[in-house]
Amino acid sequence: MKERMAVTDEAIGKIKQMIVAGELRPGDRLPREPDLAERLGLSRNSLREAVKALSLIRVLDVRQGDGTYVTSLDPAMLLDALSFVVDFHRDDTVLQFLEVRRILEPAATALAAQRIGDEELGKLRSVLDALGEDPSIDELVANDLEFHRQIAACAGNKLLSSLLDSLSGPTTRARIWRGLTQEGAVHKTREQHAAILEAIASRQPELARSWATVHIAGVEEWLGRIV
Repeated sequence: MKERMAVTDEAIGKIKQMIVAGELRPGDRLPREPDLAERLGLSRNSLREAVKALSLIRVLDVRQGDGTYVTSLDPAMLLDALSFVVDFHRDDTVLQFLEVRRILEPAATALAAQRIGDEELGKLRSVLDALGEDPSIDELVANDLEFHRQIAACAGNKLLSSLLDSLSGPTTRARIWRGLTQEGAVHKTREQHAAILEAIASRQPELARSWATVHIAGVEEWLGRIV
């Protein structure tokens, strides 16, 4: 089994090298299986396994009756594979996800403060205003997720936005726990969201970064005390 995996890994590496070197570009069709296997010095079985693996992570697109193509290699699409892996997280790793969020999300918030347009700013305000005075925990969490999703989208970096979107799922349960158990969580979330929004609206990237850090670190610190 290990030997088979090693051969498959070698085949994956060779196809990857063709893409990195520009021999295969996004949208290109791969050569016929026997020709490609001979060219790369691989068995057809190992090539087949490599193609199957690369199609699972959206690098290749196998079209029945037509051939195998290199996908667009769009970052958001490739990160679907990360989302799949993230879905298998355990509760004891949620602090690690929050730590990564604390590193990435303030940077996205600072970029949003520099790049956000008036229309996007209006939409972000609407999200904040949509939260009622006495929201349920589900409403609070849904609003929190949408607020941060829109900020990440306004950062103007699709890769960063996709990474943060992939990380939002594992921290959703922590948000719910906090809303249910921490006194004043709703007020604190609303207050910090308002501060983040005003820093973005006034085009102050470092202030926006600081408020985003405080916001995420608060959840991280609270969870660290109870797990």
